[in-house]
Parts: sequence; structure tokens; C-alpha cells
Amino acid sequence: MKCIVPAAAGLVSIILAACQTSSGSAPNPRPVVQAATAQEKQATIDRVKTLKGTWNIVEDDGKVQGQTVFSVGGGTVREVMFAGSEHEMTNMYHMDGPAIVCTHYCAMGNQPRMKCDASNAPGDSIRFTLDRVSNLRKPDEPCMREMVLTFKDANTIEQRWISFKADQKAEEMVFTLKRAG
Repeated sequence: MKCIVPAAAGLVSIILAACQTSSGSAPNPRPVVQAATAQEKQATIDRVKTLKGTWNIVEDDGKVQGQTVFSVGGGTVREVMFAGSEHEMTNMYHMDGPAIVCTHYCAMGNQPRMKCDASNAPGDSIRFTLDRVSNLRKPDEPCMREMVLTFKDANTIEQRWISFKADQKAEEMVFTLKRAG
């Protein structure tokens, strides 16, 4: 029996070594990216950081339907949509190389991760498109796939959210946000 234990340990060592040197198709758990330039940050995350504060979500007639709060911490911006309501959702913005990422923690229970390369953030808009989604329970479950953040002026922004069901556009929601008091 004493001979089996060293033999088993040797076999485990061989298997582990093979796994470590394998060139299989598993994703790299530590992908390296080129850091964003100052211009790329200015076109994306720095613009989102200017949203820090409380915003009213207003309807066309000016009626407030809820609030959104943006907070800045380190290299991230956290947005809490419909703060304090039963439909509260969180968006986290951060850089990933030259791209800005928005992860949307949706009330539907899934978490789409959308990206925008700085080169796709011309003028007054940042257009995020789906990179991947976590916690999608069915292939035809609705999921946000696009969000366009438009800076109308220093106190007004617009968010255009587009959801898809499978590969078909399902719904488009537009929220106008005005800086509170």
C-alpha cells in the first residue's frame, strides 16, 4: 500500500503539469491590455465621471419618474438607476484598455457587459454594445444589448437602452436625466 500513494502522487503531478502547459481553448484568466491613453480616457470614462451626483429621470412633460445617482470611486463610476425603488438597477463603468465598459446589473436578473472603444465615442455620445452576458438563463431571454449615453448639455443626458430577445430587437427605452438641484 505504501507504493500506491507515491505512484498516485506522481500521476497527479504529471496531470497537473500537462494542464499547465496545455494550449487548449480555455480563455486566458489574465488577459493583458494596452492602457488607455489620456485622449481615450477623456473621450470616455472622464466624461462619465462628470455625471457624479443625483439626477432626476424626467418624462416628456417634465414629471419626475425616479432618480439616478452617479458616484465615482477610483477608476470606476457607479450608477444606481431608479434608486430606492423595486426596479433599482446598478451600472458599473470602468476602462478595459482603450475601451470603456458598462456592466448593467439588470432587474431581469442578467448582467450584460457592454463596451465602447474610445474611437466609437465621437461627439456627444458613447455607444455601448454587448460584449457578453452572465446569468442568461434561456437563449431567448430578453437582455440589454446596447446603450447610447448622450450628453445633451452639462445638466441633461439621455440614455437609450435597447433590449433583444434572442437575436431580435425587443424594446427600446429612452430616459432623459436632468441634474437635480
